[in-house]
Amino acid sequence: MDRLSHVIENRAHWNAQAAEYAEPGRRGWAGEPGWGIWSIPEAELHLLEGVAGLDALELGCGTAYVSSWLARLGARPVGIDNSPAQLATARRLRREFGLRFPLVWGDAEHLPFADASFDFAISEYGACLWCDPYRWLPEAARVLRPGGRLVFLTGGAILMLCVPDEDGVPATDRMIRDYHGMHRFAWPEDPGIEFHLGHGDWIRLFRANGFAIENLLELRPAEDATTRYPFVTRQWARRWPSEEAWVLRKEAP
Repeated sequence: MDRLSHVIENRAHWNAQAAEYAEPGRRGWAGEPGWGIWSIPEAELHLLEGVAGLDALELGCGTAYVSSWLARLGARPVGIDNSPAQLATARRLRREFGLRFPLVWGDAEHLPFADASFDFAISEYGACLWCDPYRWLPEAARVLRPGGRLVFLTGGAILMLCVPDEDGVPATDRMIRDYHGMHRFAWPEDPGIEFHLGHGDWIRLFRANGFAIENLLELRPAEDATTRYPFVTRQWARRWPSEEAWVLRKEAP
C-alpha cells in the first residue's frame, strides 16, 4: 500500500500540473538541450554524448522534451511516465514537431520492458525525483544492457538540507533538515511525494545494483542565469550546488 500511495499521489499531482508544464515543455522541444532549472547548456555537461544509434529510455518523461533531444541526436528513445495528462501533452508535441518514438504510460518502479532492452537511460527531475530510488534504480539496472549508461539529474543534497517547508521561500544559508536518513519528502504546502538520498546512500545503492560511477556533476548556474522556480536563488546556487547529475555505467556480470 505504501508503494501505491506515492505512485497514485504523484500521478494525481502531475495530472493537475500538466497544463502548467505544457508551454515549458514546448519550449524544450523547440530549443537546444539545456539542463535543470537553470537551463545549463548540453555543451557544458555532455550528458547526451555518444547517444546516436542507442536504444534509449527516458524515465519519467513528462512532456518528453529530453526524448525529443535524443531522437534528434540519432537515438531510438522510449518515454515512460506515470501521468496520462503529461503524456497527452507529449503526444501533441510529438505530432507538432514531427518526431516518432513510443510514449508509454507506466510506473518506473515496475518497468514494462524486458531485461537488457536499452543501452542508455536518463531522467531529469522525472523518476529520479518522484519514484522511490530503492525501486526505480534496480529497475533501471534490470533493463540496461551491460555497459549501458544511466544519467539522472535531480536536486542537490545540500539544497535539500536548506529549503524551508514554506512554499515559495528559497533556501537559506542554514541547514534546517537532517542529512542522515534522507529519503521520502512530503512538503506541507505542496502535494506530491519526492525522494532524495545523501551521497553515501546513493553510492551504496549504485554498487548494490552493479553500477560504476563515471561522474558526479554538481551544477553551478551562470552569473546571469534565471529560473522560474522560487525554492532557490541564483546567489545561493552560485555558492552551493542546487542540482546534481550522476553519470553511471552498468558493469558486466
